[in-house]
This record gives sequence, C-alpha cells and structure tokens, in this order.
Amino acid sequence: MRKIVFLWIMLIVISIQVFADEKVSFVASAPDAVAVGDQFRLSYTVTTQKVRDFRAPSIKGFDVLMGPSRSEQSSVQMINGQTTSTSSITFTYILMANTEGNFTIPGATITASGNQMVSNSVRIKVLPADQANGTASSGNSGKQSGGATSRASSGTTISSSDLFILPTVSKTTIYEQEAFLLTYKIYTLVDLRTFDNVKLPDFKGFHSQEVELPNDRRWGLEHYKGRNYQTTVYRQFVLFPQQSGKLTIDAARFDAVIAKATQVADPFEAFFNGGNNYVEVKKPLLTPQLTIDVKSLPIGKPTDFSGGVGEFNITSSINSTNVKTNDAITVKLVISGTGNLKLVSNPEIKFPEDFEVYDPKVDNKFRLTNTGLSGSKVIEYLAIPRNAGTYKIPAVKFSYFDIKTRSYKTLTTEEYELHVEKGVGNAAQTIANFTNKEDLKILNEDIRYIKQNDVTLSQKGDFFYGSLEYWLFYLIPSVIFIIFFAVYRKQIVDNANVVKMRTKKANKVAVKRMKQAGKLLAANKKDEFYDEILKALWGYISDKLNIPVSRLSKDNIEEELHNYGVKDILIKEFLDALNNCEFARFAPGNDNQAMDKIYSGSLEVISKMENSIKH
Repeated sequence: MRKIVFLWIMLIVISIQVFADEKVSFVASAPDAVAVGDQFRLSYTVTTQKVRDFRAPSIKGFDVLMGPSRSEQSSVQMINGQTTSTSSITFTYILMANTEGNFTIPGATITASGNQMVSNSVRIKVLPADQANGTASSGNSGKQSGGATSRASSGTTISSSDLFILPTVSKTTIYEQEAFLLTYKIYTLVDLRTFDNVKLPDFKGFHSQEVELPNDRRWGLEHYKGRNYQTTVYRQFVLFPQQSGKLTIDAARFDAVIAKATQVADPFEAFFNGGNNYVEVKKPLLTPQLTIDVKSLPIGKPTDFSGGVGEFNITSSINSTNVKTNDAITVKLVISGTGNLKLVSNPEIKFPEDFEVYDPKVDNKFRLTNTGLSGSKVIEYLAIPRNAGTYKIPAVKFSYFDIKTRSYKTLTTEEYELHVEKGVGNAAQTIANFTNKEDLKILNEDIRYIKQNDVTLSQKGDFFYGSLEYWLFYLIPSVIFIIFFAVYRKQIVDNANVVKMRTKKANKVAVKRMKQAGKLLAANKKDEFYDEILKALWGYISDKLNIPVSRLSKDNIEEELHNYGVKDILIKEFLDALNNCEFARFAPGNDNQAMDKIYSGSLEVISKMENSIKH
C-alpha cells in the first residue's frame, strides 16, 4: 500500500514539474537609474530548476562586489482540483556604480531544460553623486531611497529644496489650437505620504484634457541641480490654446503631508524604533507660473478652413452609385490624424437641390496622446433622391493648418456620379437613418383611405355604459389610488428631512464603499483601494455629522464627536484609521498585509462609530 501511495506522489510531482517546464523564461532586472557610489542588485531569473552552464556577460562600468549568488524558489498550489506550480532560480550580483553615464549590460546565457537561452540586456543610467554631502544615495527600492531621505534638512522643517513640484511644458512657442503637454512632476528627498488639498489652475485661454496615468505610479532617481531626487509624474494635461498672445498658466497649490523622522529621547523606544520617531509635517507647495507664446495662424486661410491644426488625412466612400428614387444613399467621410480633432468642423457636401438631406451623424474614434487627439472622426451624410436622373456629388474639400510644414493644406476627396432610376409602383418604402438601421420613416403615405367594415349595432341595455362592470372599472382604481397616495405622502414627509435621511443612510453608503474597496484589495489595486477607503471614512463621518466633506477636518471631527458623546478612545481610533490610510497611500512597495490591516481596521471603526453616535 505504501509503495502505491509513493508511486502516485512521484507521478503527481513529475507531472507538475513537466507542466511547469512548458513555459520557461530567462529575465534580467536592474534599476533604471543609480548614482555614483550606489550599490544595487543585478538579477537573472530563470523559471525552471533544470539549469546548467550559467554564464554572465562582461560587466563594464561597474565594480562587482559580490556574486553570482544562487537562490531557488518553488511553490505548489491546488485550487478547485487544479494544481499549479512555479519554480525558479535567481542568480544575483551586487554591483557598485563608479562612473556617471549610460551603460548597457548584455544578456547572460544559460542552458534551461536542455535549451540554450539568452536573457534580455539591461540599460542603467548612472547619475553624478549628490553634491549636498558628496555621497550618493544608497539603495533604490521603493519610493524613497535611504540616502535621499538622509540628505533632507534636519528637524521637523521641510525646505523648498527637500520637496517641490515642477511644472514643465513640451513647447513654449506654438500656434493657436496646437496641442502641447503640461506635466507636474514631484521631486522629493523626504517621505511624502499624501496631499491634503490640490488646487490646479483653471487654464484660462486653453481647452484642456487630462492624460490618464497608470494607477501604479512609478518612482525613479533623477539628478536635478546637483541633487539626486526621487521623482514621479503626478498629473499631465494636453492643452489647446484658444487665442493668440502671451498666455499664462497660473501657479498650482499642493498641500503636502510628510512623515518626518525625529530623534527619540527614551532609550527603550529608541531601541524598538531604530532611534527615530515619525511626526506628520504639512507643507504647502506652490508651482511657478508658466508663460506660453501663442502665435496667430498665418494670413491667407482657405475659405473652407475647418479649424483643424495638426496632421490630418481625409477619405470618402458611398454605399451605392446606382439607386432608385426614395432609396437612401450614405456618403461617409473619415478625417484621421493627430491634432485638435475634437474641434474640427464638419466639411460640407453639396448634394443636388432636389435631394432630401438630413443632419450628419458624427462618430468620434480618437484617443488622447501627448501630441493631441489621435484617431479618426467619422461623419455620415444621409440623402434621399426624389426624382430619377443622373446626378453628381462634387468632391469635398478639407483645409487645415499643417504643423510640420507651418502652412495651410487642402485635401480633396473623389467625386461621385449617381444614377437614380424611377422606383417601381407607389408602394410605401421605408428607409433607415444612416447605417444603424434605426428611426424608420414611411414615405408616400400622406393620405390614408377610410377602412370600410360592416357595423353591428347592439340593443340598449347590452351596452357597457351604465353596467356594474362600468362602475367597478372606476371604483377599484380610485380606492387603489387613495391607498397609494396615503403611503406615498408619508414617504415624502420622511424624505423631506434631508438631515435625517443622510444620517440614516450613512452606514449603508459606507458599507457599499467598503465592499468596493474589498474588490480592489482582491485585485491588488493599491491606489484605488486607498482612495475608496478614504471616501468611505470621510463620507461616513460627513453624513453622520451632517457636515459637507469640503468643510471637514480632523479638528472639527474630533470636536463634533465629543459633542455627540463619543468616547475619546473611539475618536482616536477613527482619526488613526484616517492617518494610517493616508500614510500608506503613498508608501513604497505593495504590502498586501498592510492593506488587509487597514481594510479590517476601517470596517471595525465604522461599526463601533455606528453604535456610538445616537441622534
């Protein structure tokens, strides 16, 4: 019996290993940027344990302090009867940068599962050493490096060189309607946790559209004015100037919250906290104003100028050139390219006079890019010929201002010759509104004939009027209406008390948001998870205390909760939940355990608060 069990286990292990070896990858990884004097890891990971003959490439421009060290990882999971396994081997080097510049480390080679494989190469930018203290930042994992934090000003003050936000534009001299990119980038040497308040300019004189950035914001090392900062792009906008002249982008305000390390006097606390304690420091950040020189479009605009500025192309098509009277024809124009597509006016098609013409249908199929809107604008024109004959639909002219050549361009579509035959008979015909086959319209039925049928008369007394069924037909709906009106009136009275309804639904709304946060937690969407937790906490206390979210602060929350008789320990728990969530929101890494702790803690404190606040 034991031999049979042992054989089964061996077969399962072998089958798992064969399944795991089906897809083998060999990947090299290293930081994108380091500073002179930095120590960092260069790793080569192969997703199988059947390896031999690992050969590292020639590593130039760096000192090899250690390596290669070999580590093995494997795991087996069984979910719903399906077994999956992962196994890998990682070869790690510890390198130190000693010369600034851009370096490429070629791929390593290895024999894995009998096949020779070559990893990807890695590119590393080596920045100069930080001039503040002549040493480089140490480490590059997470948002802040240890060296960067140590170079920040001491004490609880944050200087303007420790943390700032720099706005940059892709162009400073442009034409009207020409798109350019505005970027707000964070530069920090401190532990930035969150922003309490962000006030952006109203972009007066511009049409603005925000660029959607990925949720997992990526931090990197950048050398700026002699310092090595951790940086990330915070917000981006594509702007289209609507007028000429010197246009100003006003300053933006960011109220930052920073965790600042302070020395601990208590030796026991210093032992457990590494000699430091952390306090929350708030600092307002103001960005400098930017001036954009916007030139007017050159003189000599074509008469059919569309208002387009960028690089465009236009094509046309027709559904048929041989039709019958009262049949619909559709001419489709497609304007494609990059620029201010959203603001381009529709070209005009000059149909023959006796055609019945409908308003065009427009379908925008473009997306926002760093250089403007890219994609296409599809315009469908519907017309109906009423008389037979041969007609010409003239070519369409489309004029725009070309950014590359700095001149006006006129594009012309092809001309169509349309042959219309007389329709057979006078039967009613239906036509579709454009290509989506909706909104049918009946033609040739303006006059309807009277339908003639035999009429049957009934004797007096057999008629419905005056019978019992007639009176019940009125009586029963009247009774139902009175009952419904009484119930509905009571509900209106209850709903009129807005404060009462907000308070009553506060817990329900918070629970709904926490469920959404639970889904984001399961999907490991860190930024969206913390946003939803904060909305649940702030929204709950706003509804419960009947204070708008815009007027809420931690100070007036504490004061109002005292007025409702909430215990100090519960108030502290609620404020700690807010603080922990805000601190973790911009914390480095992806700590699932911390996210679980914040989720359960927030649920618990909302439940306790619901039992404590009584109206």
